[in-house]
Amino acid sequence: MTGSKFVDTNILLYANDKTAGDKQRKSADLLKALWATHQGTLSTQVLQEFFYNATRKLTLPLNVPVARGIFQAYGAWLKGPVTDSTIIGAIDLHTSLGFSFWDSLIIKSALDNDCDTLYSEDMQHGQLIDGRLTVINPFI
Repeated sequence: MTGSKFVDTNILLYANDKTAGDKQRKSADLLKALWATHQGTLSTQVLQEFFYNATRKLTLPLNVPVARGIFQAYGAWLKGPVTDSTIIGAIDLHTSLGFSFWDSLIIKSALDNDCDTLYSEDMQHGQLIDGRLTVINPFI
């Protein structure tokens, strides 16, 4: 079995966005595959961003009980806590590699949880970070 796969917020949002077309299908298929292989990993940041955006920013926002249920289900994908060293590491990534702080926090959480893949459309597809984490845009 290969390493864990970290999922960025946009993947969760597209999977639950009835107006997202092909991105909705691709995201849903990816999440189903990660459930089947027990390889999905998230951080509290991703789940918080999901809940906020799913209930406020989607074209057809989810109602709170539905978004809460999705949040609760994906809680199973939380592995390690975000600690002060996670945040310091994110600041260092932000400074050294030029990612936004929020993307750096996602990257650091993925690295801390020994993920080999980060699924996101917000970063450079194919980029290798720290010699062990590859960014994959599932929509390419």
